[in-house]
Parts: sequence; structure tokens; C-alpha cells
Amino acid sequence: MQELVTRVKELLENGTVSRVLGWKAGDLSYNPEPAFFETAASLDAFVYDGFCGANLSKYLIEAMKKEGKTLVCLKPCDTYSFNQLVKEHRIDRDKTYVIGVGCKGKLNVEKLRESGIKGIQSISGAEADGDCETLTIQTVYGEKTFAYRDAMLERCHVCKGKEHMVYDELIGESKDTADADRFTEVDLIEKMSPEEKFAFFQRELSKCIRCNACRNVCPACSCRKCVFDSNKFDSAQKANADSFEEKMFHIIRAFHVAGRCTDCGECSRVCPQGIPLHLFNRKFIKDINSLYGEYQAGADAESLAPLTDFTFEDAEPSVVAERE
Repeated sequence: MQELVTRVKELLENGTVSRVLGWKAGDLSYNPEPAFFETAASLDAFVYDGFCGANLSKYLIEAMKKEGKTLVCLKPCDTYSFNQLVKEHRIDRDKTYVIGVGCKGKLNVEKLRESGIKGIQSISGAEADGDCETLTIQTVYGEKTFAYRDAMLERCHVCKGKEHMVYDELIGESKDTADADRFTEVDLIEKMSPEEKFAFFQRELSKCIRCNACRNVCPACSCRKCVFDSNKFDSAQKANADSFEEKMFHIIRAFHVAGRCTDCGECSRVCPQGIPLHLFNRKFIKDINSLYGEYQAGADAESLAPLTDFTFEDAEPSVVAERE
């Protein structure tokens, strides 16, 4: 990480960039937070390790209102969201300086807790320049160890690859962490009966507390004013009004990002209730691939998405009704 900190300090001090968008230590060692750094001295709080899962692309929207270039640290998967935001004219490529940072898979501390590890005080082995094989966890009950791979976020097991889609320079090594099929969960749900599907999503979405974390973190949710914030439709409240509203919020959001979602997994990562929200988006991605041909949102900043383009080979509306 020291190489990264040294380089971003140099770019900030020589005036190449006006600010740095990265991560700072949170209230706990395994809970870093996205942060802007305006001075070289402030970069003493900069961190980058296996717990820096946040996709920083969306924070650039706010940075575009400021003068000068913003340096942003992007993992390989984050660069897809960056390209998509450039394509949608939400961020200006000329006002950004992208450092592609290495990624060996990002961690979910809840995986440790689910395994029975309690009273966590600190975690080592998650350093960006480490071998990323074993985590050593100091707890109030003594020292524990845990396989790094077993603590990774779901999205890292279906990683799109270790290549950065856009960058000005690269720092750090990446590791291919994919060991599962991206659409396995979707396939399992598709095989359910209509009653089973309804029960599954009824159970999952009933956990929603309408904190809006999924919407606020999603790079594809970049509207300045969301329909669900409008008092006119009585949907601005944070808590569930009824089960209908609770379902409509997530279903409408999924439709709004269809064809634009890069499958970054941020919605599921930040959900305090552990709802697998990425499944909605991944279902749309699978259907788009099936109906219009393989397409990865954010793979570049120029091509038109299937839902915003037209060819004579496009699927007819009736095709959808005929699918199982």
C-alpha cells in the first residue's frame, strides 16, 4: 500500500490532481470508509486493504461539481461502473485521474461472524500487498484463523476478471478469484414454481427497512431526484408503509437499472438486512444476454446498450411471453 500512498501524495502535491478519492480507516479496523483527501497531510489516514470493498465510482458525481481533477482509486470491477457513468455523461473523463489498484478479492466480516467467530478486535492478513491466503483474527477469546477465500464477498467468487477497463496508471497486483458461475443462483430460482418464487422474494424483501442504502450506493442510480423521494406519491418515508410498497421499490429500481447495471454487487454488500438484491439485476443481465446477445455494461464508454439500441435481429416482445 505504501507505493500507492506515495504516488497519490506526489500527484496531489505537484498539482496534477486537486483531490484524492480513496478510503480512510473507519471506527473499526475492518470497516474502512470512502473519503476525499484534499491535502498531502490528510493522506496519512488513507488505507487500502481487503476490506476496502466500496465501489468509489458513484462518489465522482459529486466531485464533478468541483474545480480541478479528482484522482480516484478503482479496483478492476469498479472500472465498469466508471465507464458506464462516463457513457451516461454523469462524470467527465477529462476531470478524473484513474489509478487502477490491485485486488485479490474483497472481504465480508459477516462471513467470519457466521462461522462462529465472535468478539473480533482486529484482523491481519488482509493487507493489499500480502499473499491473501489466511486471515488471523484477534478476538476477546483468543486468536483465530480463517481462509481468506472463504471470507470473500459473493461478487468476488463470480469476478468479471482482474483487468482494469480504464486507467491512467496501475499500482498493485490483482488475483483471479472467480470460482463459481455468475448465474447459478438465478438458475436455481428460475427452476422454482411460481409459488416458490413468490415465497422466496416475499421472505427476502420482507426484511427491507427502506434505509435506501442500496439506492444510495448504486452507481446506476444517479438521478438527482428519485421517484421514491416524491411526497406526491407518498413514498418518501423510510420505513415500510405496506408490503406492496416494499416490493415495488426494489422491482422498479431493478427495472430502472436494467441494461446499465454492471453487477458490481454494491446493493447486496451494503444491505444491513443481508437481502440478495443483486439477484434481481443478475436476472435482467441473464435475460438481456439471452435475448440480445452477450453484453457487459461498462466494458467500454462508447457502445450502446441493447435496451437503448435497435437492430433487426432484436427479439420481438412475444418472445418474452414464450420463455419459461
